[in-house]
Amino acid sequence: MAEELEIKELDQVVVRFSGDSGDGMQLAGNIFSTVSATVGNGISTFPDYPADIRAPQGSLTGVSGFQVHIGAGKVYTPGDQCDVLVAMNAAALKTQLKYAKPQATIIIDTDSFGPKDLEKAQFATPDYLGELHVDPDRVIQCPLTTMVKACLAESGMDNKAILKCRNMFALGLVCWLFNRDLNLVANFLREKFAKKPAIAENNIKVVQAGYDYGHNTHSSVPATYRIESKTKVPGRYMDITGNKATAYGLIAAAEKAGLHLFLGSYPITPATDILHELSKHKSCGVITVQCEDEISGCASAIGASFAGALAATSTSGPGVCLKSEAMNLAVIDELPLVIIDVQRGGPSTGLPTKSEQTDLLQALFGRNGESPMPVIAALSPTDCFDAAYEAAKIALEHLTPVILLTDAFIANGSAAWKLPTMEGLKAIKPHYVTPEMKGHYTPYFRDEETKVRYWAIPGQEGYTHILGGLEKDGNTGAISTDPENHDHMCRLRAEKVAKIPVPDLQVLGDKDDADLLIVGFGSTYGHLVSAMQELQAKGYKVAQAQFKYVNPLPKNTAEVLSKYKKVVIAEQNLGQLATWLRANVDGLVPYQFNQVKGQPFVVAELVKAFEDILKK
Repeated sequence: MAEELEIKELDQVVVRFSGDSGDGMQLAGNIFSTVSATVGNGISTFPDYPADIRAPQGSLTGVSGFQVHIGAGKVYTPGDQCDVLVAMNAAALKTQLKYAKPQATIIIDTDSFGPKDLEKAQFATPDYLGELHVDPDRVIQCPLTTMVKACLAESGMDNKAILKCRNMFALGLVCWLFNRDLNLVANFLREKFAKKPAIAENNIKVVQAGYDYGHNTHSSVPATYRIESKTKVPGRYMDITGNKATAYGLIAAAEKAGLHLFLGSYPITPATDILHELSKHKSCGVITVQCEDEISGCASAIGASFAGALAATSTSGPGVCLKSEAMNLAVIDELPLVIIDVQRGGPSTGLPTKSEQTDLLQALFGRNGESPMPVIAALSPTDCFDAAYEAAKIALEHLTPVILLTDAFIANGSAAWKLPTMEGLKAIKPHYVTPEMKGHYTPYFRDEETKVRYWAIPGQEGYTHILGGLEKDGNTGAISTDPENHDHMCRLRAEKVAKIPVPDLQVLGDKDDADLLIVGFGSTYGHLVSAMQELQAKGYKVAQAQFKYVNPLPKNTAEVLSKYKKVVIAEQNLGQLATWLRANVDGLVPYQFNQVKGQPFVVAELVKAFEDILKK
């Protein structure tokens, strides 16, 4: 038996799985993430799908990656560079090496580095490690395909099915490297393939084979590693993606409000999983309709809202363009509606699998006429639950459509989530008509303080009314073309949105004496907090503020932004939040950091840019 290796304790590690689209890298990464979350580690993931989803096998444009950052405590980002890189073929090694640290451990399948594989990956010589300037001593060169075939030779599976199990061998090897419990992996696979138990058991066998290979050969590494959780908060946890968290947030809101949930949606990357998830929950009173196009998806949700449901529609930026006319109908009719925009790289079809923040101005202004809507931007995969719940609460209590912005990064990314209790969630009280209004109700009769109209559900005797796309008299509800009335109604709708109470903007870090305030919105939260912490470690006085509520802005926005010597606004667009804040805060002249690469920020790049600003 081989001598036992030393086990080193780590605070954090970043692992990146990469291979052809279809090689199962997302599944391997998800399992490893789930196992890590189960033992109490903090995790942050980044599934990096290829934009060219039908690229030829082994080509540079078809590489799929999954990166996970595992920490003993809380982690905020998937990490800039990985400590362990799994490369299932030559193209994966060539394209993903840039994401690995200089001394990273690299695991490769040598069976996928033949002459044809190297040619497809555009290597000039058979010495692929030398060509990439990679030290062979840090590469675990494993004939992975050969061993998987040997492992499953008696399984009765065909060659194609056997090759699909290679990701599990790599997963087993990584589990050995980080001392993960294979029972947890087995439980995951048996649950995932519950209807195909033979496939589950064959995959479990391959995971064990990968683990044993590492254990018996020590795979050219000096030590294995363990990441022990530093803080364990009791509760029930699950590894959850942003899209699933969004779906759960809507379900919880509907239950809290005592309403059916209706989703009218057209499948569009990267928002489709919201539709898929909600369609599984008919037992919770959820109704889903997969529509023929984006317009009908939104229009059906408006109909459901008029009928008294908590209505939502899910899409991405191109879909919001198409839904805009129907969204305006929800504005003028003042009906509760949640519009989920999972932002992706654009314009047009753009980069459907890549992440950006480029829909902010569309959310704020991308409709005809004066058409104000509240806008909420989720901060993380787990915050998608809270953001969706809050969006539904605002929609129902203030009778308005609400836009919820997420993006591909947090929608597909995952994190460990502590399940809340229904008792611990805020109450949701839809703004219904009162018995006193019976017989003399008009559709735009409002609460004097909040300017919110009252919601009458069709079928209630004494509350008959008509809504539609033509401007109505504010008193009678009859169609009106009177210019004074139109001006009045536009101002009322804007005032109603402006009066919605939202939490104050919170400042982290050196909030009292910072030399630089870092500002962002939505999903960049983790990267900006990490950059702040690294700057603080270097001795700088730095603070950070993240906008979750973009419209209306928190009441203390101007106070916070005017307090600091220097303000930098960092966003994954060319300056949309900066434009919005300059329009709302007198005298604000911020620095800007902007990237539009279809990728999350790199913390090291942020630190350098912010350090340069501090030195000015």
